[in-house]
Amino acid sequence: MELNVDNSKIALIPAYEPDEKLINVASELYDKGFSVIIVDDGSGDKYKHVFEAASEYAQYVLVHEKNSGKGAALKTGLKYIYENFSSPYSVVTVDADGQHRSLDADNIWELSSRKKGTLILGGRRFTGKVPLRSRFGNTVTRFVFRALSGAKVYDTQTGLRAFSDDLIPYLLEIAGDRYEYEMNMLMRFAEDKLPIYEEEIETVYLDDNSSTHFNTIRDSFIIYKELLKFSGSSFIGFCVDYLMYCILLSVTGQLVFSNVAARIVSASVNYTLNRNVVFKSRASVIRSLLQYAALAVFILAINTFLLKFLTGLGLNRYLIKIPVEIIMFSLSWIIQHRVIFRNKRA
Repeated sequence: MELNVDNSKIALIPAYEPDEKLINVASELYDKGFSVIIVDDGSGDKYKHVFEAASEYAQYVLVHEKNSGKGAALKTGLKYIYENFSSPYSVVTVDADGQHRSLDADNIWELSSRKKGTLILGGRRFTGKVPLRSRFGNTVTRFVFRALSGAKVYDTQTGLRAFSDDLIPYLLEIAGDRYEYEMNMLMRFAEDKLPIYEEEIETVYLDDNSSTHFNTIRDSFIIYKELLKFSGSSFIGFCVDYLMYCILLSVTGQLVFSNVAARIVSASVNYTLNRNVVFKSRASVIRSLLQYAALAVFILAINTFLLKFLTGLGLNRYLIKIPVEIIMFSLSWIIQHRVIFRNKRA
């Protein structure tokens, strides 16, 4: 059928093993005047009939021979749009499971057409009946993103996003083929000081979000792997530090000396792991080492002060070391990620 759509108004739908909701999504977007581009991310013949029905409302259906992930599907769609549509236009990405209303998609597209060069997010506030794992996952991700980037985004996991055509080359350069791509997108915008605007949308979860292909363990690891690696590195450093602290304290009885000597040894181990394994930093060794040394001295000073202060209150000087280290861990992570080992781009 001949499509009566606006080629400056594009909706991109990545889909993997969708049900009939995809047809409704495409139909409603078409009714709003969108040029609909669908990417079949390796769903296979079993789902061919769904894509054929949805294609009645789509300008084009792109097909991956095998499942490559949501990030890869988005990039395939963006590359096609960039090569086949004439500027100016804006793109809105919409999930295939029916949890984004066409009215909200239309609203954030309209915002994007007025806010060139800005990433527009359709942000849910998670009101009403929300699956526990979705509420918990979004809360954790929101906290982690704020700690990593310093940027405030309420709904970091929303798939409803809009942007103008000038951002597509930038988006195609962002790493990630699966769910981590959307988090990487937010991180890149925050790190490069590009504008992010969040517009509140309705929170919709159908059938307790049973249609999602998000694997809680696998995809959470992909999203948080840098933080997990940092945690592992810090845990190794903590074990070295705590072991040395206990040995020296039992031998010398000197709390300050034991804490300082143990920290020198553990800091050397931690720096090596963080530079080469966690952040894979390309920063100058001399510069990063000096910055790390300054951070280590700063952390050590606060650490020692807290230990002296808290043990002076009568707290056990062996047990109090643990909560103090947790506080230092959080502070150290933020500074190392955002300052010392940040890989700056041209």
